[in-house]
Amino acid sequence: MKIIDDQLINGVVEQAKKSPRLRMNYNFHQSLQDKCHRFLNALEPGTQIPIHHHPTKAETVVILKGKVKVTTYNDEGEILESCVLSQASGIYGVDIPANVWHDVECLEPSVLMECKEGPFVEHEADGILDIKKCSRQ
Repeated sequence: MKIIDDQLINGVVEQAKKSPRLRMNYNFHQSLQDKCHRFLNALEPGTQIPIHHHPTKAETVVILKGKVKVTTYNDEGEILESCVLSQASGIYGVDIPANVWHDVECLEPSVLMECKEGPFVEHEADGILDIKKCSRQ
């Protein structure tokens, strides 16, 4: 059993602060080929998570600490829906269906628990929405 406690979370947060990407994952799955990916994702303000989708995979995101904004988009880059995940907002997570464009904006240092189907597949060009087309506001 792996306990998710302050020691684990604080360790991942410290790694995110030192990372050039300003984020760090802590994987509970053993391999990128595993069928289910479960991980902590520590985010610092300024990290860039482009608008992307997973054509055949749903994704669940639950906030453990901090505040992030999750936004979904249509194929033209127009905002469909947006919400802030935080304990203060009372919105703790989202379940994003397969093939839905989305991004995550870090509003303050945050830690997310994420779960999605494996194996890991690197985003190809068609998996990232061209930000120039988007009406991100």
